Amino acid sequence: MKIGSFEIGTGGTFIIAELSANHNGSLQTALDTITAAKEVGADAVKLQTYTADTLTLNCDRDDFVIKGGTLWDNRTMYSLYQEAYTPWEWHGQLFAHARGLGLDIFSTPFDRSAVDFLEQFDPTAYKIASFEITDYDLIRYIAEKGRPVIISTGIAELQEIEDAVSICREEGNSNIILLQCTSAYPAPLEDANLLTIPDMERRFGVFAGFSDHTTGITAPVAAVALGAKVIEKHFILDRSIGGPDSGFSLNRQEFKEMVQAVRDTEKMLGRPDYSLTEKKKKSRQFSRSLYAAKDIKKGETFTEENIRSVRPGYGMHPRHLKDILGRKAERDYSFGDRFEW
Repeated sequence: MKIGSFEIGTGGTFIIAELSANHNGSLQTALDTITAAKEVGADAVKLQTYTADTLTLNCDRDDFVIKGGTLWDNRTMYSLYQEAYTPWEWHGQLFAHARGLGLDIFSTPFDRSAVDFLEQFDPTAYKIASFEITDYDLIRYIAEKGRPVIISTGIAELQEIEDAVSICREEGNSNIILLQCTSAYPAPLEDANLLTIPDMERRFGVFAGFSDHTTGITAPVAAVALGAKVIEKHFILDRSIGGPDSGFSLNRQEFKEMVQAVRDTEKMLGRPDYSLTEKKKKSRQFSRSLYAAKDIKKGETFTEENIRSVRPGYGMHPRHLKDILGRKAERDYSFGDRFEW
């Protein structure tokens, strides 16, 4: 499966810098963030396409007030989304800027009107947010566009994940990536449940990755070690600028360190390989082999006192010790002579 020019599954880990609300209402900040995402090694940048009115009602009744220990407690949903949304009139410039840098760009649409709007930019994929996984009509509408579909599973029950995958396939779209996700902001490390990533791949027959809301870079690096093909992480120029998502976003240096750690992890994973490199062969000098531990005269019996398995490894393999013990020496051996066939 390709997203843009990136081959998912064989091209390494696809690393997405999530812009979200980290533009703080400034187009220039959004553009600068995209530039920085390219500089720190991201493969793609992702937007969110919605308005407060497409997400919720402008209502201050208790149901519409955020609570539950989040960063946004006691705010109405409408006021938060009104602050956080990316103005639709910016999208053309943002898409053009990213592509001019050679950076892939796509978005999370939150309703059908956002999908229709984004189609003009020919996005390479669509992302379905965790909280929209229950919107089967939206999933179907996105899937029928034929573009790769990336789905966060944070608040989903198992049946809802199965339904989302089935809906995409019913529309003839099997280009599906599921992201393990903890929908808490920030998310505790102990809730990451990264072993879900390889299980999702096996269970659903799709590529799997990780949409990370923890602080730091430990979780995404561990996810890659467990087989994540996609990493999505919120990215901000500098947390000091503030904003709704600043508390769980990586700054430039942190994101760069994460990318480097992911690339280093990819190198370390390698492939199943039991062959010896030249370096490994050279290091065998420090292994054990059979040497004369005493002077041994011709005709003398080999014993555990006069022949031993010691370092270095230039002599006979220690596996042969039991075959030699009790036999008679056919020649003289000096202390430190290696045994050889």
